Amino acid sequence: MGAGVAVIRAEGLCKSYAGQLAVDGVSFGVLGAEVFVILGSSGCGKTTLLRMLAGFETPDAGAIYLDGVDITAMPPYERPVNMMFQSYALFPHMSVEENVGYGLRKDGVPRAEIRSRVQEMLQLVQLTGYERRKPEQLSGGQRQRVALARALVKRPRVLLLDEPLAALDKKLREQTQFELTNLQYQLGTSFVVVTHDQEEAMTLASRIAVMDKGRFLQVAAPQEIYEYPCSRFVAEFVGTANIFAGKVEDASGQLTAIRAEGVEPVLFAAPAQGTVCGESVWLAVRPEKIQLAKTAPDARDGLCVLEGVVQDLAYYGGRSVYRVRLPQGQTVLVSAQNRLRSASRHLEWDESVFLYWEAASGVVLTR
Repeated sequence: MGAGVAVIRAEGLCKSYAGQLAVDGVSFGVLGAEVFVILGSSGCGKTTLLRMLAGFETPDAGAIYLDGVDITAMPPYERPVNMMFQSYALFPHMSVEENVGYGLRKDGVPRAEIRSRVQEMLQLVQLTGYERRKPEQLSGGQRQRVALARALVKRPRVLLLDEPLAALDKKLREQTQFELTNLQYQLGTSFVVVTHDQEEAMTLASRIAVMDKGRFLQVAAPQEIYEYPCSRFVAEFVGTANIFAGKVEDASGQLTAIRAEGVEPVLFAAPAQGTVCGESVWLAVRPEKIQLAKTAPDARDGLCVLEGVVQDLAYYGGRSVYRVRLPQGQTVLVSAQNRLRSASRHLEWDESVFLYWEAASGVVLTR
């Protein structure tokens, strides 16, 4: 089946618990060889949705199709779908190779084939030589790879992963993200990943579905989600954004002029389709789009310029983050790359600065 055809598809899935709606009419399709990431905070319904795809939960309404076949009522053990749990759920009394081959043994696969497929999978996850070890003799990252190998050895059409890297420390998690992406690319298996970690979602995903209160708010490639959020919630949930509330003052030209509350002067943004004068909107500007200077930049069309005072600053090695207080009291977050090697700070606390960004860097949001 081609990469442009949906391998697994959900239509109008709903699920309630004790009268509380956990998943509210969700529809989507996962393409062949795609990493589809469902991103949301705790309690938004993402794990419930994943469990319905796996067959561990039955939808109250809606349907699930795998390769065009309705599998909504099919039990988990009959679905060509595997799920990797956050806890990994390895058998402590079994060796690595026994854990990986467990599902094949249960399916009655011949021993020679089990041995061959287990070895192939251990080689893919870089665990050759660890066959005889027990889970307690492995690091967290190695246990994660054993669980992944066990889930993949049965060659599922779709692999479901529930917070797969949550148990790893930050550095190992970042390394494993790339390993997981490379493995998925080699195998060509469709992955559906549930996570609350924005960076993890951005690194792994072919497409991201931002979920809140049981619904998908936006489904798009990571770059589109970040650069062109569809709502204030998405802009603030994925990454960090400075939000200026205001009204459209002029929408007739090549730029949209916005009179932001408590901010002077007027701010500009690229034309926003459908906006009209007087409409209440939000202008979202990412911290890294804003530049800081001790002197005012040269005035030009489409340049937004504000004055403020450095209220807080934090040095992170490769970048510095500044909180700049505007005269009207609003605080603007600015992220600046530390391009030059220096042991001294470019700016200090309570120093007056100019903030400026191009109009095209801001996004006008109407909801």
